[in-house]
Amino acid sequence: MPRITEMFAFVTSDTSDDDDEGVVAVLSPVSNTWFPLVGTDMARIDSMKEAARQTATAIGKPVRLLKFSAQEELEIFEPLENPI
Repeated sequence: MPRITEMFAFVTSDTSDDDDEGVVAVLSPVSNTWFPLVGTDMARIDSMKEAARQTATAIGKPVRLLKFSAQEELEIFEPLENPI
């Protein structure tokens, strides 16, 4: 699997405040679980664009596609020796 050098996310805002935004999530009709509209490659993002358009229409607010390319490692989680 290739190294992740950038991430993309579809985001929207509940208010007109520029500091209020969140990642858009959609309910999968197959698994009946929510999944966020994020990805690390444009093929994956392209496959989510229609869901982002539908969400924008459903909530009556714009949905923006953002690209994140700065990386900072915050913590490493090592496997447990004796997992439960």
